[in-house]
Amino acid sequence: MRVLVIGAGAIGGYFGGRLLEAGRAVTFLVRPQRAAELANSGLVIRSPKGDATLRNPPTVLAENLRDPYDLILVSCKAYDLDSAIASFAPAVGPKTLILPLLNGMRHLDVLESRFGRAPVLGGQCVIAATLDKDHAIVHLNDNHELSFGEQDGTLSDRVRAIGEVMAGAAFDSRPSDQIVIEMWEKWVFLAALASSTCLMRATIGDILEAPGGSAMVRGLLEECRIVARANSHSPRSVFTERALGILTATGSPLTASMLRDIERDAPIEADHIVGDLIRRAPTDAQANPIPLLRLAFTNLKAYEARRRRVHAETGPETAELTRRE
Repeated sequence: MRVLVIGAGAIGGYFGGRLLEAGRAVTFLVRPQRAAELANSGLVIRSPKGDATLRNPPTVLAENLRDPYDLILVSCKAYDLDSAIASFAPAVGPKTLILPLLNGMRHLDVLESRFGRAPVLGGQCVIAATLDKDHAIVHLNDNHELSFGEQDGTLSDRVRAIGEVMAGAAFDSRPSDQIVIEMWEKWVFLAALASSTCLMRATIGDILEAPGGSAMVRGLLEECRIVARANSHSPRSVFTERALGILTATGSPLTASMLRDIERDAPIEADHIVGDLIRRAPTDAQANPIPLLRLAFTNLKAYEARRRRVHAETGPETAELTRRE
């Protein structure tokens, strides 16, 4: 199975690199600068699960895509999805499968509007990773899980085939017959975490020490669960207990990656993670209020407005420096 990984950043570079390390036929679709970096230094992974340096990983530029691939692994940020689709569209053939690893659900609608529903699978990953100053991929914890499946829950032959490709690579992977509810549960958790830590500009532990902090975090989690229930994807009790335990852990240093993006003046996925959740909220505001989510979204959009203004004043070069491959 020929695999095309969109980008070689923290997520795509990690999972694509592990697949390449396992001998799979992987190619990275990258921009010219990233292609030059990979040709010079290789794809470098630093991880508690084992380091790897993959010399001369196969890369391709968008203008050089000619033939379809069997599997396309989409790991870009949500705000780059439209440009990513334009770049990899020539690699989509009649039998190509598209496995997105973005957070939330909106990207499924975007991909299906361009390629139809049939090739688009559900997928999610659980990992904390970033790029360091040398553009090496730094895996920050012990979790590196990738799950995938048909949106209708069937364990199809093509899902099993992807499972065979993933098996043996140095990360945890599994086909899922409940991938959509898993995606919703992850979305609920991330939206609550991002809303809390971005709104307060603080870790979970610091928020819990503040008056009303625990009530706010719990309230945000419940508002996210309200939206999921209204969309017929009520989070399971096991998930809710685990999420609540993580979000109310005394002294926790946990923050959302969105807060880290804000702290380095980078673009954020406000519309995709929080805004789209609000868009799917019940229309009966009295019976199902979500005031905390709306407040958090206003905060995030204010950051984006300020960032646009500052970057307009300082020039496009400054904005481009914050973008990741």
